[in-house]
Amino acid sequence: MHWKNQIAVILLIVLITGCKSKKKQLLDTEEVVAADFIDFFPDIKLPFHLADTSLIKKSPDSLRIGNKVFAQFVPDSILQPVFGKKTAPQIYPIGKSMIKDGETYLLIKAALGTKRAGYALVFEKEAFKAALPLVVTSSNPPKNEQTVANLDSRYTFTTLRQRTAADGQILYHKDVYVYNTAGVFTLILTESNDQANKTQKLLNPIDTLTLIHKLTGDYLGATRNIVSFRDSHRKGGLLFFVHFEKDNGTCIGELKGEAKITGANSARYTENNGPCVIDFNFSGNTVTMKEVEGCGSYRDIKCFFEGRFTRKKKSSTTGARKKK
Repeated sequence: MHWKNQIAVILLIVLITGCKSKKKQLLDTEEVVAADFIDFFPDIKLPFHLADTSLIKKSPDSLRIGNKVFAQFVPDSILQPVFGKKTAPQIYPIGKSMIKDGETYLLIKAALGTKRAGYALVFEKEAFKAALPLVVTSSNPPKNEQTVANLDSRYTFTTLRQRTAADGQILYHKDVYVYNTAGVFTLILTESNDQANKTQKLLNPIDTLTLIHKLTGDYLGATRNIVSFRDSHRKGGLLFFVHFEKDNGTCIGELKGEAKITGANSARYTENNGPCVIDFNFSGNTVTMKEVEGCGSYRDIKCFFEGRFTRKKKSSTTGARKKK
């Protein structure tokens, strides 16, 4: 074969190979199948370490996964606990690891406003099976806190939250998950040396404010679970403070804000410049709290702002004291 022909053949092979290896962009304007979606994720070597700092870095726009494309293969409801309903976080691929003749693990990054989250997705035969939130953070996390996740060679996920206390002690909370044959992630281990939330006195930051409105008061649940309401200087508003602890104190949430009275026995909190929405419905001496939109910035990822609480009887002197 003439050398010019040889060069032409080589160039043709390179061109064909390049076309085949070029990954399809996952734009909402493109027709995408499951194989394209999975192939878009780069391969990662195990063990793989995902730190909150890596989620803060800006991702290239060219890697963004269209929200319609994502929802085609993964229920977008998995994002709601963190980002709320009717939102469209920007989604980017982090990586994938495939088990021969088994499941495929995909890692994604989701970002909206100041919120960042990393998730693990499981596919079997190109069909979505389960999702696990790994790291939830913000674009400007507290300097004394760190959250990381690790995927090891046995496909065990470990999430670790650490914070440095005022005395310099490193406090941590670790959870370990595995994906099982039932198609769900199972928590197999919880470990923590952070006992501060269990031992310190729970302080109510609005405790000394007035209790004139009929709905004000302290509504109590289990130990260290409270929904407290006080008068607002704004007409039609109620100041509130919520603190709850579930699963033996391993899942904690806390929020202070102002709810708008929406009816004779109802109020709603809507976060300014954020997705968090909570409904409060009153009946007699009880209040039912329900998280309507994602309030993940104010709680751990495994529990929600929800439950029924009973009002503690107001003391006869409390009202007079607080009106001063």
